[in-house]
Amino acid sequence: MKNKKNYFPFGYILPAFIIVLAFRLIPIILSFIISFFKWTIHGPEKFIGFENYIKLFQDAGFWQSLINTFYLVIFVVPITLILSLFFANLLNRTKKLSGLFRTTYFIPTVTSLVAISIVWKLIFSPQSGIMNHIIGFFGIHGLDWLSEPRGIFTLIFGAMGINIPKFLGGPSLALFAIIIVSIWRSLGYNTIIYLAGLQNIPEVYYEAAEIDGASKWKQFFKITVPLISPTTFYVLIMTTITTFQVFSQVYLMTGPPIGGPLGTTKVIVYYIFETGFGETQNLSYASAIALVLFIIILTLTMLQKRLEKKVQY
Repeated sequence: MKNKKNYFPFGYILPAFIIVLAFRLIPIILSFIISFFKWTIHGPEKFIGFENYIKLFQDAGFWQSLINTFYLVIFVVPITLILSLFFANLLNRTKKLSGLFRTTYFIPTVTSLVAISIVWKLIFSPQSGIMNHIIGFFGIHGLDWLSEPRGIFTLIFGAMGINIPKFLGGPSLALFAIIIVSIWRSLGYNTIIYLAGLQNIPEVYYEAAEIDGASKWKQFFKITVPLISPTTFYVLIMTTITTFQVFSQVYLMTGPPIGGPLGTTKVIVYYIFETGFGETQNLSYASAIALVLFIIILTLTMLQKRLEKKVQY
């Protein structure tokens, strides 16, 4: 008698599969198709082939938004990883009130981005914001955080009387404010993930290292860092993906005009939104940009996965 396959377990994953299919796979496929047409909010007009992609690589606005996004990723990802691991180590050593501290760290993750953006906009206010009061204690004059187009390094070196080339100026002060908010929001989730990784390391390794006379720093770099490498790569991949998709902070904190001073906070996701649903309502061009963003994120994710395998094996 032939063995009959039991399809009943597939019923458990069917709801999740339908959601992924409806809100992930089908939109990606449709976006790819739409990018080859002239397609406005009213529907398709004509087939134009690779015209949108040719236009994309000649579009200064696209390149500016891509550079702004890379600035965001370059600052947010490494700083978030370092701070998350630091705070996770502190929490791992804390015995009293550890549950309270974990909840406190995690609150930004579950708080509405709209509420977060409004509060941080008030914090960065040049008139009454607390940020200018904080830097005032260090003798720094108040800054117009969300309206300053000059690069952060240009401002720092300029205050010391050193002029640097514009291309070395770094992200604008307005974009740097977005970077601060993005780091703050990502910190709690990544800290809890790191904490879970740290708590899975057997204490016997540290006990053996102490017997051998290894210092705390050596224990950290020789035991902790290698054993939490899978956690580090997970945090790296997820933080990179979410940072490339930053939108709400830019939309709610910088403006008018939205996109910040001289477009210095106009990241690629906002540029997609502006292109598809702004004045031009060019959905086909927006779809082409979205597909390029998808390819960039996919490529970076695959490179990180390959690096993870090399490190582990």
